[in-house]
Amino acid sequence: MRYIMTIVWAVLIGAAVNYVLTSMGGETFVMSDALIFAVLLAGMAILLGDFALKDKSE
Repeated sequence: MRYIMTIVWAVLIGAAVNYVLTSMGGETFVMSDALIFAVLLAGMAILLGDFALKDKSE
């Protein structure tokens, strides 16, 4: 379930960031580019959450 929410948030945040950056550059917004960016964001968030940011067990 948490992976689904990670992907949903990555799509929403990625689309917003992509929209803002393309608007600032005077380009047109392309949803497929936003989805590619969202896949990258979700992958990084999942990898960081599962592997890189482990809690130290004492």
